[in-house]
Amino acid sequence: MNADSHHQGRRPTMTDVAQRAGVSLKTVSRVVNGVQSVDAQMASRVQEAAEELGYRPNFAAAVLRSGSSTATIGLLIKDLRNEFYATIAAAVADVARANGFQLITSYSGENADDELEAVQDLCRRRVDGLLIVPTSGDHAGLQKEMDLGTPMVFLDRRPEGLDADAVVLDNFAGARAGAGLLLDEGHTRIGILIDTLKMPTMGQRLDGVRQAYADRGMPFDESQVVHNVATPEKAARRMDAILAEEQPPTAFFCGNNRSGVGALRALWAHRRAEPLVCFDDFHLSDLMPRPLTVISYDNYALGALGAELLFRRIRGEDFDPETVVLPTQLSRRGTSTDCPPDPGSASQPTEGIQ
Repeated sequence: MNADSHHQGRRPTMTDVAQRAGVSLKTVSRVVNGVQSVDAQMASRVQEAAEELGYRPNFAAAVLRSGSSTATIGLLIKDLRNEFYATIAAAVADVARANGFQLITSYSGENADDELEAVQDLCRRRVDGLLIVPTSGDHAGLQKEMDLGTPMVFLDRRPEGLDADAVVLDNFAGARAGAGLLLDEGHTRIGILIDTLKMPTMGQRLDGVRQAYADRGMPFDESQVVHNVATPEKAARRMDAILAEEQPPTAFFCGNNRSGVGALRALWAHRRAEPLVCFDDFHLSDLMPRPLTVISYDNYALGALGAELLFRRIRGEDFDPETVVLPTQLSRRGTSTDCPPDPGSASQPTEGIQ
């Protein structure tokens, strides 16, 4: 069944249905909204016209008129290309579906202005609640939206300047254990690659490394810390310079999987086998042709627990803001203790790792 040619390229409206059925717009509206007093024969004509045209009611407009629930939640996230965030999004979508809701995903990057604009846009769409992986900076500006009835749960980082629910990782304890592993193996000069300390998570992880030294009564050399390592490419370049030093570190700690992958690339290219501990697991880490240790955790649980906490708020539960802290663990990865082959060899397997 085809719509009239002049309707092609756009969705038919109630006006189109009224013209096709030969009735008033008000009659179509009453039929669409299930008013029982409409004459049965007239209602049948409207329904047939709607079917012929492929008309679908505008759910969003109906919600705006009635003020009812949209049965949607929003997820504000940083980068769906990163496996960490993609897994969180999948977990949130699963919980939303189980509750009969749809998920709208939006992107903010690491910019507070973009974050506020994205939150306001999602609120204008009348989402019933928001899950946010927050940027750095003050989040007090989001209080207004919460006061207007949009519950919010923060993932991976606690909000600053705002008392709200959050689900976070135990960054401090994870990094403390990872650095402690290297120190207990006899490595006192540990090269540390970390992203910007504007991210609270990075500060917590660096503090964990410092505490590992303090636990053992050992001095911590701040000069071994390389800051603002945001991509694998930057990590590899920094590692090239570090490995060229007269006395390079004997082991490395990476603050996230992006710097970890870059460090592995550089170690492989230089045919080096220094131990490496990386915060965050990453795809195919178990198949790396050299040993490494990752600080792992259940990032699916991070998204799922956050979504479940949000639905408690949506259902009207009243409780003090909660912070759920997920544990981490040290996980051995890699398949061999052999030194890698010459980087010019055809057998080099790290090409294309993201």
